[in-house]
Parts: sequence; structure tokens; C-alpha cells
Amino acid sequence: MRTSRIRTATLAAVTAALALGLTACGGADTGSKAAGGDNAAGTAQSRTASTGDGKGGAEQVNSGGHAKEGARSTSASGGTHEVAGKGTTAGAQQCRGDEMLLTAVHRFAGQQGDHLLITASNEGGKPCWVTSYPSVKLGDNVDGPALAHSKKDNPGGSKHITLQPGAKVYSAVNLFDYGSNNHTATSFALALRGTGGQDGPFYSVDLKGDKPQFSWNEADVLNWNTEKPYNF
Repeated sequence: MRTSRIRTATLAAVTAALALGLTACGGADTGSKAAGGDNAAGTAQSRTASTGDGKGGAEQVNSGGHAKEGARSTSASGGTHEVAGKGTTAGAQQCRGDEMLLTAVHRFAGQQGDHLLITASNEGGKPCWVTSYPSVKLGDNVDGPALAHSKKDNPGGSKHITLQPGAKVYSAVNLFDYGSNNHTATSFALALRGTGGQDGPFYSVDLKGDKPQFSWNEADVLNWNTEKPYNF
């Protein structure tokens, strides 16, 4: 009887060990499938991005202002999405000039670093996005070409910046005045650029501040940013 009980106990232990081994194998197989599923999802996401839906990448942000894990993607051009203000980017459309409050201030007049600080605020009731840099035509020459993008600007012009209602983004016009044969103005025209680089309608922007008049021989523009450029 003792021998029978010992054999029974031994068989039970072997059966339990086999069961544990099969469970471990099953777990490993499940993990492999899960990894394969993630890869498939990543491939599908890449294909969607490569079709170029004109919306670029996306980064969704919850009400606490933190990026949701796995919500960030990249577009075919490598652009990403940034958010100005707390909220979600879901359903955001491109910003329209008639829903934006555009202001400009002449900063450091007559000093090194002379520039026009441009502020764009979303006055609409829904989030919207801007991209690249604004198209700017200085003075009254609205039929002339827009200013070029600054070659010294930081990279990142392909990203979309979503503005929650009331949120602001900034750009700047760098002014280069060589002292003669320069142009002088107190206003300029601005248009928002689309993902493909096309210009929207131009809007006139008058400068505010103590010295609204500015002069230039050459000028260029910075990308939109959630922080003020040259904030010194």
C-alpha cells in the first residue's frame, strides 16, 4: 500500500509538471501572437501615414496635458503633432484666418535682433492646427512674393501645432536693415500655409507698441512655435 501511494504521488507530481510546462509554452505562444499583432498594427499605421491624407502626424493629449501612450504617429514627411493648450486634438481642422486673432509687435527697434513678433490666437470654439511658417508680405506690396523661411530656423516646420480655443502660437519676421535703400512700413499681410505649402487668404496686420514703424532691406520668417522666439 505504501508503494502504491508513493507511485500515485509521483505520477501526480509528473502530471502537474507537464501541465505547468504546457501552460508556459502556451503563454509564450500567446506573447508571440501579441507581438505579431502589434507589428501588424504598426504596418497598417505606416501605410495610412504614407497615403498622405494632408493631416500629418497626430499626438492626442488628455485633459491633464499628457500624451496618451501609443497615440503619437508620424506622417510620411516625418512630421509630428504638438499641442498648444490642454485638451484633445481629435477632429481638429486647419485654422482659418477669420477665426484667428493676429497681432504683431516691433521688438528691439534699432537694435541687434530687430524683429516683428507675430502672435496668433485661436478665437474659435474648436481646436484647429497650423503648420510650417506664415506667409508674410511686408508693407503695401501685397502682389509681391512672400518672405522666405529663415535658413537659421530650427527644424520642425512639417509638424502640426494644434491650438485649443484661446491658445496661442508665435512666429517672427527677422529684419535686416543695412542703413540705405531700405523699405519702411507699419503693417504687413499674413496668410496661413497649408500642409502642401499653399497659401490661404491674406489678412492685414497692423503693428502695436511704441514703435510700430519698421525698416528692412532683407527679411525672413520663422516657423510657428508654442513659445515666443527671441524672448530675451
